[in-house]
Amino acid sequence: MSAEIPLWRGLDAARAALLAQRQPDTGELTAAEREVIARLWDDHPSFDEAVARILREVREGGDDALRRICAAIDGAAPDDFRVSDAEFAAARDTVPQELVNSLQLAADRVRAYHELQLQHAARSFSENGLGQIVRPIARVGLYVPGVDVVYPSSVLHTAIPAVVAGVEDVAIASPAVPTADGRAAVAPLKLLAAEIAGVRSVYKVGGAQAIAALAFGTESIPAVDKIFGPGNRWVTAAKRQVFGAVGIDAVYGPTETLIVADDSADPALCAADLLAQAEHDRFAAPILLTPSEALADAVRRELREQAETLPRRDIALAAFTGRGGIACVPTLDDALALANEFAPEHLALVTRDAHDRADQVRNAGGLFIGDASPEALGDYVAGPSHVMPTGGAARFASALNVGEFRKITTVVNVDSDTLDRLAADAERIAHAEHLTAHARSLERRRVDR
Repeated sequence: MSAEIPLWRGLDAARAALLAQRQPDTGELTAAEREVIARLWDDHPSFDEAVARILREVREGGDDALRRICAAIDGAAPDDFRVSDAEFAAARDTVPQELVNSLQLAADRVRAYHELQLQHAARSFSENGLGQIVRPIARVGLYVPGVDVVYPSSVLHTAIPAVVAGVEDVAIASPAVPTADGRAAVAPLKLLAAEIAGVRSVYKVGGAQAIAALAFGTESIPAVDKIFGPGNRWVTAAKRQVFGAVGIDAVYGPTETLIVADDSADPALCAADLLAQAEHDRFAAPILLTPSEALADAVRRELREQAETLPRRDIALAAFTGRGGIACVPTLDDALALANEFAPEHLALVTRDAHDRADQVRNAGGLFIGDASPEALGDYVAGPSHVMPTGGAARFASALNVGEFRKITTVVNVDSDTLDRLAADAERIAHAEHLTAHARSLERRRVDR
């Protein structure tokens, strides 16, 4: 690894470096993005305007607009957007049985965890004339990214919670790539994972145009009630713009893993865990916070050595020089306070008293305690969904869970005696708000009796 891995010394320097990672996307177009936009329009719109046009054109033009946009961006436009039974069958034939077995194991554990979660989720109840009805959302759309790198785990970790929550109609949209015969196809691993998860409605479309199709519907892709899943910045911007017309789960940014470790941690394992995060993409944030300068130095050495043999070495290097690094802070309490302020997607706690310190973690999408619980295990087979809040959103948001796929209807069903006991106070508040009709609605019921 030729470039130096950032090393921040002291709490102030670490805080400044970490919180700078939350700067929003400026929307500046890359050369490749400008080239794509030029294939669609002649007047060179800005990034936000380009996203808005894609949404508007799909909303107004349906499948025809969708095909035109897909052809310009992806180089392939399917005749039929929905994946056929024959394509599902062909996908099964291309995946080695050992990998099928591993995906099935992952699915079983993800399903078991979310079934347990469902037992503790909000339930319908009725007591003293008040209650709630909890129902699954009728139809959801799941966006599953990945062309160069395919993520069957993301299919399992997004679709299974929806199925467990009771959603009857689950649709997946995923980018298609051109095949040798000029068709467009979704990666077989994604299709196999969808089948294992119990989802058969998969559509060959990606990017902002996929979000448009899910939000507004086309002739071949029915509109959904809520959209889930991470994606690139075009997908993220599209989700922001369609919110309100349709629900969204969250706005996801680049992935993050923050390790809090003391001198009991194994430097080789810390480095391995950081590299596991760094290889996602060049915008990932692999971060170590420690009070031990010896550990910091040892981890830096391990990172250099281990990175040399990684196929995605250049991506990992860019992640460390861009958003990653190692911080030496005075104490573990300082490290945990800063971790809570940063609110990472993944927080790994690797200290001699990790279980005791877990209660100090307030803000994290997922908490991984001890050497035996690496974040990479959570990415695949641990059980909880690996779809988690990023960019500091763990301060107010949760990892994907069955509750996100369900909604609550409150119920008021009081008797006349309760009405008589409460109405006068309600009327008084209504008059204070100058909402006379509200008050009269209550007064009339009392007078009529």
